Amino acid sequence: MTGFPLPQSDLSAAGLRAEQIDRLVALIERHIAEGRYPGAQIAIARHGSLALFRTFGNATLDRPADDRTLWLLYSNTKVVTAAALWVLAERGLFRFTDRVSDHVPAFARNGKRDVTVLQLLTHRGGFPNAVVPQKAWEDHALLKETVCDFSLEWTPGSKLAYHGLSAHWTAAVLIEALTGQDFREVIRETVIAPLGLQNELMVGLPKAAMARTADMHEPAEDGVRPIAENNTPAWKKAGLPGAGGYATARAMAALYQMMVNGGALGGTRLLAPRTLSYAIRNWTGDMVDEYMGMPMHRGIGPHLRGTTEGIRGLGGFASPRTFGHGGVGSSYCWGDPDSGVSFAYLTNCRIPDPWHSLRLDLVSNFVHSAII
Repeated sequence: MTGFPLPQSDLSAAGLRAEQIDRLVALIERHIAEGRYPGAQIAIARHGSLALFRTFGNATLDRPADDRTLWLLYSNTKVVTAAALWVLAERGLFRFTDRVSDHVPAFARNGKRDVTVLQLLTHRGGFPNAVVPQKAWEDHALLKETVCDFSLEWTPGSKLAYHGLSAHWTAAVLIEALTGQDFREVIRETVIAPLGLQNELMVGLPKAAMARTADMHEPAEDGVRPIAENNTPAWKKAGLPGAGGYATARAMAALYQMMVNGGALGGTRLLAPRTLSYAIRNWTGDMVDEYMGMPMHRGIGPHLRGTTEGIRGLGGFASPRTFGHGGVGSSYCWGDPDSGVSFAYLTNCRIPDPWHSLRLDLVSNFVHSAII
């Protein structure tokens, strides 16, 4: 694993309290010993260097994980897809205040004409439960028809409710309309490859990379069991834009380093600071996300900590400007522009709340309390 864009450092040089990171490591080791999840990977970066990268446990029930293992990101993928749209907007292909139907005219069906890209990506589009069938994963003409046929559940902009898959399938159709290319290739060309992360961050896996993946699991009476539908070649290849990316933890920490560093990573500038300032802004105030049951302070991709009493995944101790995203029941990645720290925590078991959110608060707070 050579040529990674972040040079190796250590906790001391990065200004991180080793005793707090030791507590984090012990917590993860205890989780694995208890059978909570087969394996995990974490990475911490600061000021353009990788301070910690560590792999734990197994990728599958019978195969150890290693530093090359690719972990299913679930909804962490949403930030990767959003980043491609940030780049396309900076290139002048569209504006976030545009209507989706300005670029995909058929999307106007069923009352959706006035849904803006900003509403779409901040989970105010009005169709949180719309479904794309598996047969449309590779048939993108069918994908476009399916998305354009989505029906509204409420007036766009009037509510905030997490669109688990529907918004980012729509974003994929928008990307293809803007570029004339497969959305997976656009994400690779605009974000992943320029940052030098193409071997460790993928939305749509090539066949050669599939053997590196960790299986995703769920709790069972006798421990954990694989989630069959999330471990198939078809799932891995599809690269669901809101749920199907794969990465190493250090690749996600590097992606967030780019964001906390104002759009640059390892000498490569991907975006302007003002573009990021626009994208990673609290566009929804303290509106309660009806799915999450709390204010989520949505940006165009990540969400922010804000100053509410609680927040999902980012850690209660986080600076109000800390931003990030999670993967359902399994993971969280975030960046803190006030300290320059980025962090990725990836596991391979989808565990329901309340345990999931409680452990995320502990995990993230160990990192926040390590920052000097």
